Amino acid sequence: MPDPNAKVQPPQDFDTLRAAILERRAELPKRLTQVAAYALDNPDEIAFGTAASIAISADVQPSTLVRFAQHFGFDGFSGLQLLFRARLRERTSSYEERLRSLENGGEALAESTNIFNGFVSAAHRSLDALSAAVDPEAFDRAVNLLAKADTIYLVAKRRSYPISSYMAYAFGKLRVKCQLVGTAAGIDDDLLAMATPKDAVFAVSFSPYASESATQARTLSARGIPVVSLTDSSFSPLAECSRVWFEVVEADHAGFRSLSASMAFAMALTVSIAEARRRG
Repeated sequence: MPDPNAKVQPPQDFDTLRAAILERRAELPKRLTQVAAYALDNPDEIAFGTAASIAISADVQPSTLVRFAQHFGFDGFSGLQLLFRARLRERTSSYEERLRSLENGGEALAESTNIFNGFVSAAHRSLDALSAAVDPEAFDRAVNLLAKADTIYLVAKRRSYPISSYMAYAFGKLRVKCQLVGTAAGIDDDLLAMATPKDAVFAVSFSPYASESATQARTLSARGIPVVSLTDSSFSPLAECSRVWFEVVEADHAGFRSLSASMAFAMALTVSIAEARRRG
């Protein structure tokens, strides 16, 4: 029988910590859940910040950060922070090695070339992680749910909007009825009022989450309209109101994230829906 007083062994790397957070999220007290959501959405800030600055950003007391760390087996917050710093070193090492290799090859890299290579490298990392991030069975469920819909409502704002916009273009070419939400006329609520349980929603939002997209998705879900979503955290407001949701995290370069993996996912979903409808 396990000793209830035995100390929990802390995770040894960021991925293990992340898995532990997701596994235990239902049992976490409210404030620790708040820290968990902030940590997974802002790992670079956890790596670089002080306990005081992180506490302010996460809207908790510094002591809450210590309790969070101890909940996962660390002696204090600094031990937890080391994992986030190690993640940062691992994430950037391949890029630094690549630049070093180019320099050793005698190529003088201009600043603009460094930026270009950095974004290409980030796109490669995002796409490499995509297959592991998407559960094939969940993808099939999402395809079947959306393929049966009379109309697919596409909900996205800000950085996510290019994804829904291109899906609307592709659906038009594939003769799949859809409605892009995000009109210049400002009639989004009027368009969504016409949705019925025979329709479906595909919503996209990344941290910092667009409150309007989350509200629209929750409202539609409450009306019995199935929602499928693409987001970047299990703590996303879209996750709680979606029948099926997918977590895709884009690698960044100098703090800027592209949509490489997200767009690849969206196009695979779009074409799969069209093919499922064709097979009928």
